[in-house]
Amino acid sequence: MSSSPVARHGGRLTYAVLVVAVLVSAFPLYWTLVAASRSNADMARPVPSLLPGPRLAANLQAVLDEADIGKALLNSLIVSSAITVGTVLCSTLAGFAFAKLRFRGRGALLGAVVASMMIPPQLGVIPLFMLIVKLHWVNELQAVVLPGLVSAFGVFFMRQFLAQSLPDELIEAARVDGASYARIFWSIVVPVARPAMAVLGLLTFMTAWNDFFWPVVALSSQEPTVQVALRQLGGGYVHDQSVIMAGTLLGTLPVLLVFGLLGRQIVGGIMQGAVKG
Repeated sequence: MSSSPVARHGGRLTYAVLVVAVLVSAFPLYWTLVAASRSNADMARPVPSLLPGPRLAANLQAVLDEADIGKALLNSLIVSSAITVGTVLCSTLAGFAFAKLRFRGRGALLGAVVASMMIPPQLGVIPLFMLIVKLHWVNELQAVVLPGLVSAFGVFFMRQFLAQSLPDELIEAARVDGASYARIFWSIVVPVARPAMAVLGLLTFMTAWNDFFWPVVALSSQEPTVQVALRQLGGGYVHDQSVIMAGTLLGTLPVLLVFGLLGRQIVGGIMQGAVKG
C-alpha cells in the first residue's frame, strides 16, 4: 500500500511568526538605507525619521570623494573570490580524504584540524605579519588571500557532509572500473558535494568580504579593501554618520547580489539532499 505525500500548511500563527522574523532581520538593512539618505543632523534628533530622505545621492558622492571606494570594491572582489575558490576546493579535497580514504594518522590529523578552530586568530597575527614582511608582501593583496585559502571549519564541514552523503559503493565501483582518485573526485565527489560547496562558498565569501582585522594590518589606504576604505569615511571632529552609513550600504550591495544569485541554488541543493536522504 503506497502512501502519497501529505501537503502541510502553516497556520496563521506560523505565518505571523515568519513575518515578524523577516521584518526583524531586514530592519538593519532598511535602517542603513534610511541613515544613508539623511543628513547627520537628522540622525542626531531624539526621534529620527524612519523614512528614507533625499540625500542618498549626495552622501554616496561624499563616499566617492573621501575614499577610493571603486578600487576598494575591486580589491575586495578579488580577495573574496580567491579565498572562496581556494577554501571550497581545498576543503572539499581534504574533506573527501578524511571522510572516505584510509591512511595512517587520519584521526590525529582530523583532531588537529578541529582543535585549531579553538585557537583565537589574534594569536597568529604577529608571526603572520613577520612572515609577510620577510616575503615583502606588505600592502599586497596576496598577504590577505593566502592565509585564508584553507579553513579548518570548511574541512570539518565538508568531511561531515561527505561522510553522510557519499556512499562507499560509488567509490568502490569507480575503483573497480579503473578510475583514479582525481577522476573520482571530479566526477563523483564534486557533484555530490555541490550543495555543501555552495553553502561553504557563500559563508566564506561573506566572511572574507566583511573581514577587517587582518586587512587593516596587512594593507594600507593605498591598496584597501572595502572595510579598510570605510575607516576613512566621516572624518573630522564630529563623525558624519550618514556618510559612513552610505559607504556601508555601498559595501553591502555586492554581498546581497551574491546571496541573490546563490541563495536559490543553496536552498534547492539542500532540499534535494534532504529528499535523497
